[in-house]
Amino acid sequence: MAVYNGADHLPKTLDSVLCQHGVAFELVVVDDGSNDASAAILAARQERDDRLRVLHHEQNQGLTAALITACRAACGEFIARQDVGDISLPGRLETQARVLRDHPDVVLTACGTRYLSAEGWPLFESVQPEDAADAALRSTDPRRLRGPSHHGATMFLRRVYEQVGGYRRAFRVAQDLDLWTRLVEHGRFLPTARVLYEAEISPDSVSGRQRARQRAMTRLIARACALRRKGENDAPILRAAEVSRLRPGLRRLRAAEAYYFIGSCLRETRPEAASLYFRRALRSFPLHGKAWLRWLAG
Repeated sequence: MAVYNGADHLPKTLDSVLCQHGVAFELVVVDDGSNDASAAILAARQERDDRLRVLHHEQNQGLTAALITACRAACGEFIARQDVGDISLPGRLETQARVLRDHPDVVLTACGTRYLSAEGWPLFESVQPEDAADAALRSTDPRRLRGPSHHGATMFLRRVYEQVGGYRRAFRVAQDLDLWTRLVEHGRFLPTARVLYEAEISPDSVSGRQRARQRAMTRLIARACALRRKGENDAPILRAAEVSRLRPGLRRLRAAEAYYFIGSCLRETRPEAASLYFRRALRSFPLHGKAWLRWLAG
């Protein structure tokens, strides 16, 4: 797990992992240059639980760099991901470890994910059918290329992670999809249908702020997959990923799209909350036509 200024949500996330049973594990956390109380929270918890290992970056380097540091330090047979602010539900680690142990040809597994708003309202659940998940992760068509339910919901073999070169710094976003597509070149992806992970979607989250850039990275990753399948080097794709940036003028539009997406998920179950999110979308970007239509429709 990587943490950057995550003090408000860090205790509940630590609790959800350190309360897991049925499997021996360590929790490796990289404090990625936080300037809030994250380091103090981690230090206090580490004194009480020797399963927690805390590493520090003096300056913020970003999620990908922090994950490279964490995975390099990991000692276990398997590596499970966790995002700060998210919750691993009881039985998650035991269930996923059993999948990897019972299926020698499987290199990657993931549980289902329940997505929540910042207020804790359920938005939707992502559960993948076993028969289609592996094929979707092998596609070289960016429209069909799909990964696990959530980055934090995955577990994979450490030896294969090291064999494929791990996370790659060129991918500051979509580093998960890039890794997964390389893992399945050495084995199978087998998800479990149980929802054992809860994740928040907010306009401030990576999924909220970086949707457009993630789509662009997905196209690059699909091209990289196609090159490797032909036995060619994917270095040109890495160079393209390194220079990719989201134009500043689009940031307010991206925030509006995140608000609109959350509002759309809440329309049926919490119409008043949905209206609130549509109004937030319009405050971020007053020319968002779909938000106007949803808000006026009530």
